[in-house]
Amino acid sequence: MRMNADVDAYIATFPPKIRARLSQVRRTIQGAAPAATEVISYRIPAYRQNGMLVYFAGFGEHIGIYPPVRGSATLAKAVAQFSGPKGNLKFPHAAPLPLTLVARIVRHRVKQDRAAAARKKKSAK
Repeated sequence: MRMNADVDAYIATFPPKIRARLSQVRRTIQGAAPAATEVISYRIPAYRQNGMLVYFAGFGEHIGIYPPVRGSATLAKAVAQFSGPKGNLKFPHAAPLPLTLVARIVRHRVKQDRAAAARKKKSAK
């Protein structure tokens, strides 16, 4: 995956400690979805394959991951402690980043994205 200069610029706006955490999340997403394209959408970093996979954003107290996890009860249970009011995930800066969990979320979204693309292709025939 090619690095996107706009995502570099986004991450550069944060203090060094948050910047490092955002970079870790970025690398984790890229590793879990190597075929995805890195873009800026809604003014935050995002990853797209056939459709949008995942977004992440930095805040003063946490890193957010969007959209909410759906379609896997096991994964939903694993992320429950990080779920915000609308189901979006918040990873507080005061705690270690659950990068393995982030990778699981992204792989799940890739699987959902591929299935949606296959359904769309099938219905177009």
